[in-house]
Amino acid sequence: MNYELIKGDCIEQMKAMKPETFDLTVTSPPYDNLRTYEGSLQWNEEIWKQVLEQLYRVTKRGGVVVWVVGDATVKGSETGTSFKQALYAKEVGFNLHDTMVYRKETPTWNISSKRYRQHTEYMFVLSKGKVATFNPIEDQKVKNLKPRMCKSNRNGKPKYELYIPKKEYTCRGNIWNYAVGGRGPNHPAIFPEALASDHIKSWSNEGDVVFDPFMGSGTTGKMAVQLNRKFVGVEKVDEYYSIAKERLVTARSLQLELEVTE
Repeated sequence: MNYELIKGDCIEQMKAMKPETFDLTVTSPPYDNLRTYEGSLQWNEEIWKQVLEQLYRVTKRGGVVVWVVGDATVKGSETGTSFKQALYAKEVGFNLHDTMVYRKETPTWNISSKRYRQHTEYMFVLSKGKVATFNPIEDQKVKNLKPRMCKSNRNGKPKYELYIPKKEYTCRGNIWNYAVGGRGPNHPAIFPEALASDHIKSWSNEGDVVFDPFMGSGTTGKMAVQLNRKFVGVEKVDEYYSIAKERLVTARSLQLELEVTE
């Protein structure tokens, strides 16, 4: 079996794990208590600091944590908790390798007439030292494939040189568009599968170990298995754990069938 599912509190479970276990973490924490998750979570600054501390400990040197997070609006002001978490991750020892944006194709409806509809959440890419693996997704079509003169600046002296595009497609930017994951069976927030898949492809290789301390319905695990990675997930809520287990069993069975036919 190339995955392990653990039922319990993620902080306590991470404390029991060996240091530098995981190549990549792709996770989405509880967002300022915007969702209760069956009343199982007490989400506050003390807790998210402990989570980030433990994530740093269990992440391999060169490994990456993708922290997908948004903010609540309280008394007319966004909390800014997402930024506080990113800055604390730096205090813990992480590099803030990239601040990426998850743009929802269907934005959250905003009842307030004095605020634009919310299209985005942050995807903070945290690295433990220099990033060891980066497999850029090249799906942006190069608009102009003709050789052209481009301005460059070498040794402080501006000059023009001939640039010849080498590829029809180039690396995408750091704003990624996805349909909202939506509400799955008995779960308040299904993670977009394509989002998890794209991060797993980007920051890990086949055989690497992917982690999700807030496993929920198991989307990160499902995509990790489909992409031939190992997976470890932690979930506290019995019902969500069961959903994730079922999805991982199905994903692994399909993967085995695919391996047989190849």
